[in-house]
Amino acid sequence: MTSTPTAPALLLPATRSGGCPFSPPSAYTEAARTGPVTRAELIDGSSCWLVTGYQEVRTVLADRRFSADARRPEFPFLTPDRRELVAANPSFIRLDDPEHARLRRMVTGDFLVKRVEALRPEIQQIVDESIDRMTGQGSPADLVAGFALPVPSLVICLLLGVPYEDREMFQSLSRVIVSITAQEPEARRAQGELLDYLGGLAAHKREHPGEDILSRLAARDDLSLREIASTGLLLLIAGHETTANMTALSTILLLRHPEQAARLADPAAVPGAVEELLRHLTIVHTGLPRLAVEDVELGGTLVRAGEGVIAMLSTANRDEALFGAPDRLPVDELDLDRDARRHLAFGFGVHQCLGQPLARAELQIALATLFRRLPGLRLAVPESDLVYRPDAIISGVEALPVAW
Repeated sequence: MTSTPTAPALLLPATRSGGCPFSPPSAYTEAARTGPVTRAELIDGSSCWLVTGYQEVRTVLADRRFSADARRPEFPFLTPDRRELVAANPSFIRLDDPEHARLRRMVTGDFLVKRVEALRPEIQQIVDESIDRMTGQGSPADLVAGFALPVPSLVICLLLGVPYEDREMFQSLSRVIVSITAQEPEARRAQGELLDYLGGLAAHKREHPGEDILSRLAARDDLSLREIASTGLLLLIAGHETTANMTALSTILLLRHPEQAARLADPAAVPGAVEELLRHLTIVHTGLPRLAVEDVELGGTLVRAGEGVIAMLSTANRDEALFGAPDRLPVDELDLDRDARRHLAFGFGVHQCLGQPLARAELQIALATLFRRLPGLRLAVPESDLVYRPDAIISGVEALPVAW
């Protein structure tokens, strides 16, 4: 076991300079080559550990000795502004049990596989109608605005009970909240506006309930309007931002590899293809923060109580020991026939993504339907002209001009 070194070696978050926009920043992959646990430094000057190995990331996310409670003073944040924003209003994914479990259990049933499978016909209808609207306006079109963003927004609005006509408001506020470069006053204002909106919606639903998640939460007498709004904010942002960006980035990647995109024509191949896309893209490129509350030996390194850890999902999902095979393409290349089921794109342990069954269903239906209905789909601009979002917790592309 090695002891804690005195000189941080890597500044987080690492910047991306060239290279494939779908790959982890080179600083992370270089760190992974030297070992699964690397000393690093955050913008505020505090030290932490960057964890890049698959097994080590799983340990961090599943071991009770690593806390997810963002209110702890030593908890690591990529920027001081993120600390102020998150610590002021932590959702249940930023809490430990029993608080985390109490709040999470209240919405778990809405995202169970059985419940999501029953939603597939409605999701299919939303996907088909979105393609109809986009194609009805003529080619070329922006796939983000016309398809990738409307589909998950409509679905999560349906589940939560949020009026879809308010989409421009909550989408724009969400963009600010997930930006790691937004200044704290701007991000706090955006978060406050969205919390106030959802709190007001919950108050209305206490008097006029519907068949939706917010109505059911509002009917409980053990939840404050603020707790309902905080849970609603998490589900609303995660419910549309992640899947919208995954849909757009997956489309770019599949257009790069038309021979692999053809695999989506086989319904039996679609679930596995989506798992490989999730592994390859791992759109949470900034990693998941945790705080050691006890001394832990991790990958041969001693992580002491009170030290922060950033679990890097993107490098874990490209660990050759797990996803490499003699008959497969290298882990940094797309291979829709790869067995990617053990990926960590949704996290791991008790805090893993609550909505992953819904995200899988949406991606399976959206991508298979898109490439089936638009067999001539192609980029309408050179790929080099696409503008990505390097400043977001969830990576994505600003717009995706396509033709068919």
